[in-house]
Amino acid sequence: MGERTTVSTEETLVRYDNPVLVTKQPEKVTLPAAGAAATQPCISTEAKRETEEILNAILPPKEWEEDGQIWTQKISSTPATRLDVINLQEMLDTRLQQRQARETGICPVRRQLYTQCFDELIRQVTINCGERGLLLLRVRDEARITMEAYQTLYCSSIAFGMRKALQSEQGKSDLMDQVAKLETERSALEKQCMELKQKTEQLERRAAELRAAEEKRHQEELLALKKTNAQLKAQLEGIIAPKK
Repeated sequence: MGERTTVSTEETLVRYDNPVLVTKQPEKVTLPAAGAAATQPCISTEAKRETEEILNAILPPKEWEEDGQIWTQKISSTPATRLDVINLQEMLDTRLQQRQARETGICPVRRQLYTQCFDELIRQVTINCGERGLLLLRVRDEARITMEAYQTLYCSSIAFGMRKALQSEQGKSDLMDQVAKLETERSALEKQCMELKQKTEQLERRAAELRAAEEKRHQEELLALKKTNAQLKAQLEGIIAPKK
């Protein structure tokens, strides 16, 4: 027999029968008398047994071990009245307030209580119509699968967002390093530009000075040539004049 743990049934909204002590000796199990069984209608007994089987399939019996004794507790097959439904609603509202369940957003407490309430409704419906209870069971399982898929998607989206955040932080750090590197290169280029600009200005001033000196020398040479030309012309005229 597998390991069993103590199970609390006081906080559930699902109606269960009273716990029953499980005896380990099959011969000690008390069986109904043959006369008593004969007094009950066969059809009613068969329908009740089928209903209990469906209930046990939908909501399996609880079994736990306490003080060395094994206890089991089956789902109740007692039909629910209108008053039971009203009490269920009031109990649901009370439990929501006592356990401080959130009205919006993801709340495990609210989900647990509404799941128990839905299981109790399935129990009530199954007692009146087993097929309807099985159909509600399919609806419950489909809703549970859908919720689990949404939870998986939600966890995946959180993990994806965390990865993207880490990547963005890493990318931001890389960009900051790149910006610092570019700032250093810009400063170096600006310094080089200033040096080249100063060299250019110096070369332009030197070129202007050389050009001015060259023009001055050219003007002096031109004046000297004009002066020499005038002297030669005057001498030539002085030589030609006596011959006439």
